[in-house]
Parts: sequence; structure tokens; C-alpha cells
Amino acid sequence: MRRRAALALLVACTAAGAAPLQPTDDPAASEIWRKVHASVFGGRALQPAPWLALEAPARAIDGAFVPVAIRATPPAGTTIRRITLVIDANTSPVGAAFDFSAGSGRAAVETRVRVDAYSWVRAVAETTDGRLFASVRFVKASGGCSAPPGSDAAAALATMGKMQLRVDGDLQGREPVLAQLAISHPNHSGLAMDQFTRQFTPSDFVRKVEVTYKGQPVFSADVDFSISENPNFRFWIAPQGAGDLRAVVVDSRDRRFDSVQAVQ
Repeated sequence: MRRRAALALLVACTAAGAAPLQPTDDPAASEIWRKVHASVFGGRALQPAPWLALEAPARAIDGAFVPVAIRATPPAGTTIRRITLVIDANTSPVGAAFDFSAGSGRAAVETRVRVDAYSWVRAVAETTDGRLFASVRFVKASGGCSAPPGSDAAAALATMGKMQLRVDGDLQGREPVLAQLAISHPNHSGLAMDQFTRQFTPSDFVRKVEVTYKGQPVFSADVDFSISENPNFRFWIAPQGAGDLRAVVVDSRDRRFDSVQAVQ
């Protein structure tokens, strides 16, 4: 977390006054990306991968709620351990790191993110043997990190930490099943101004998500305020029969929220 905070500060200073990114720019030439590449990935080589799909709108309707889907279908013998989501133009460009296990069934995730300005959005997949693969999209959006909350502050506080877990399929079968976790949390970025007090609302966001099934890890994520208000994640679960599906969430103020659902 300290490294991420330092990187965010460095990027914020670098980005100030910089010319807006354009879709014709070279994504590899992004100064922000070069810093992330060196700090987070140690400058290791990245390979293109036709099997790594990153879906995001070319132009977002709302910069505070930009849908993103990442799907990795690597060839036999290649296993994905982690997928990192990078949004160059955000103050904290490393938006999320999603970890997968044998219980995941598939290395795939869907969520909604904030995009603060025209930006390259990147998915970097790391295999269990340490290789890196990347996919990149250009997204036209603005103001996502500084946008005011979409919900009433009192109502958001009253429901904070409530979760909904849903499984769309039969875990008694043979194929991975799609699951969804919805978390009630304002996910304040610290960059949005309260329209009444004219003060910036302090940052307060989900930073860790862990999902287990029958006590075994399925899906986990280290995230920050680049994830939209009321975080929502869609992921996959390998069939293991009936059991308890548990989600544990920790936010930036070390509050812990827990939800369990029995799945047949």
C-alpha cells in the first residue's frame, strides 16, 4: 500500500499540466505507464496475447461508471495467477489486482471503474511461471474520480458493508459457474467535493475482497478508489458441489464486512 501511495503521488505530480492523451498516441510511450511498468512489474517484458480480451467502451457515457470486462483463455499448459488493471490517467493508476486459483474455474472478471480523463486502460495477466501478457484499450471519459456520489450520504452510510452474493448456475455440474458480488459502499475517492459543505469528502473505499467456496479460495482482489461507487464484481467458480460461499471485504479504514450464502 505504501508503494501504491507513493506511485499515485508521483503520477499526480507528473500528470499535472500534461497534454491529454489521444487514441492516436503510442500506448507504450505513456510516461505514466512507464513508471507503473517499472514499479509494479519490475520492467519485465510484456507479450501480446490474442487470448487476453479487455472490453471497455471507446467512449463512456459516465466516467464514474465505466464497465470493464477482462477474460483470459490461455492455451493449455498456461495458468493465469493474476490480472492487474491499470488506468493511466487516474491519480492512482493501478486500479485493481485480481487473483485467481484452481477454484476460480476461469480467469475472468467484470466490474465498473472510474476514469478521470481520456486514458489507456490496460489488463496485464501474469502466469504462474512469471510471464506477463497485456491487452490495452483507449477509453474516452472524464471526471470519474472527482464526480460527486450518486447516492445520499446518510443512506450510503446506513447500508455500508451490506453485500449480495449470487450464483447463476449449478455448482453440481461440470462447467464453471458465473457468480456476482455486489457491495454497498460509497467508495469515496477523496477527490470529490461535497456540494453543500464545499469540502472534499475524505477517501473511504474498499481495498480488499476475498471470496471462498467450501473454505477454498476462489477470487480475490486488491482494489482502490478507481473501482466505482458500490463495487460490483462478476467472476467464475469451479463446480465443487453444495457448500458455503463466503465474501470478506476490508475497506481503507480497516472495517471488515462478511457475508455467507449456502449454495446447493
